[in-house]
Amino acid sequence: MTQPTILITGATGNTGLAVASTLSTLSTTNPTHPILSTHRILALTRSPNSPAAQQLASLPGLTVLEKSWPEITPDWLRSHNITRAFVASQALPDQFAVESTFHVACLTAGVQHVVRISSTAANVRPDCRAFYPRSHWALEAMLGTPEFAGLGWTSLQANVFSTMYLVSAVEFVKAYRKTGSQGTLSLMAAEDTPVGVVDPYDVGVFAASVLSAEDIGVHSGKKYVLNGPVDLTGREIVRMVEERIHAKVERVVYKDLSFLEGLLKAAVAPESRDSMTSLNVVSSVKYVAETYWEGKCTVSTTSKEVLEIAPAKRTPAEVFNTMLEG
Repeated sequence: MTQPTILITGATGNTGLAVASTLSTLSTTNPTHPILSTHRILALTRSPNSPAAQQLASLPGLTVLEKSWPEITPDWLRSHNITRAFVASQALPDQFAVESTFHVACLTAGVQHVVRISSTAANVRPDCRAFYPRSHWALEAMLGTPEFAGLGWTSLQANVFSTMYLVSAVEFVKAYRKTGSQGTLSLMAAEDTPVGVVDPYDVGVFAASVLSAEDIGVHSGKKYVLNGPVDLTGREIVRMVEERIHAKVERVVYKDLSFLEGLLKAAVAPESRDSMTSLNVVSSVKYVAETYWEGKCTVSTTSKEVLEIAPAKRTPAEVFNTMLEG
């Protein structure tokens, strides 16, 4: 029979890459690990020839397989003897349908435990004006029903990713270095409100720690809040920019989400705008930032279990420097 297997869906994504590489490292550095020494690690990707997939394929202890995880069935899970799984679904209007189908398949196939990526804890509620945190709320509510008692699960309510929070500042610095002139620095952040932005890699490291736990049952039904090691304000982002361009930023716009407009319009096909994937639905993502600006997403909200098991390490400054080098 196939060896018991830990499944990583979307293994080349923001968090999936960290989950896969962390599990590989743990299995290599601790060959007698009670779980990893007896389990195969199966990493799925839709792009096996991509640089990220090739990097994964070179890591010890990993098997990389081309597969679109939304197409996974109970029979497929059984055939690969999947006992534990990681999933990070895309924030799209069909998110609930796609991810809930995966969880039903896991329940049907007898998978023991699923670790999933949720969203900023303050937004995961039924009345959130943004559509995708409601999907996360609905998924967590579904998993918590008696009907799903046979499937262990852990939901990681990660704060806004530092890479997303800092991308406009990184682009500003790169443009200044290239042209020597300044445009307007537009930031999602409020000027003085602290937010515990988190590096997606750190989220993946924590997910790997849960997936490889000897007694994974202690994490069943848990919702863990993940933040970075320090809070970040808009003013601090401006300071980081100024340190790297060696000049004072002339024009700053805080709480600016205009960068989303082009992305949102491109994400919705014109013929579908009268459907459930309407621009009105998709554009509601702009409301997720309200809780950041209200001060509800600080480092102080981090779950104690996260701090005990695998606290986030990468500071916003470290992430900023890495992005500038990329």
